[in-house]
Amino acid sequence: MANDWPWLAVAGLGALHGLNPATGWLFAAASHLQAGEGAPLWRVLGPIALGHLAAVALVPAAVALGVSLHGTAARALVFALLAVIALCQLSGCALRRAPGAVRHAGLALWSFTISAVHGAGFMLVPALTSLCLSNAPARQLTASGSLLLALTAVVVHTTAMLVVSALMASVVCRAAQGVRERLRRPA
Repeated sequence: MANDWPWLAVAGLGALHGLNPATGWLFAAASHLQAGEGAPLWRVLGPIALGHLAAVALVPAAVALGVSLHGTAARALVFALLAVIALCQLSGCALRRAPGAVRHAGLALWSFTISAVHGAGFMLVPALTSLCLSNAPARQLTASGSLLLALTAVVVHTTAMLVVSALMASVVCRAAQGVRERLRRPA
């Protein structure tokens, strides 16, 4: 059981991320409600999960590869990314008329930025350290153990986030549909 605690922490942190509306379930619910019954939630949650996965995977990949990024440089990079998104919005390149692939790329970029800004990958470091330095059976998956194990933890984290985000979005959609039905009924 002691070997399971880091995995439970990784999944728990993913579930906690999934509860946060800024991680995307609010966008997924709004998109689903706008498109009607025919639009599945996964079409919006997929790009959000990919952006989150990419942002979280950067930290263990950088640690495993020995790459160091100064805090100021990381903040400047994220600020530049946010500035590009803001300029795109202000310049009038409205994504409402854009094809679905562009909207999905924008959602993935947004998810990556939000996840990177609030340090989603860094919060996994204590659990990843426990996983990568332990003698647990999962450590034996690879010769070095570290990179593949860390990336597996990132996938577990993102999957937990995605499941909870989908649950939150579907609860909001059902509640909104219930309100719509009540408002349509004659008094």
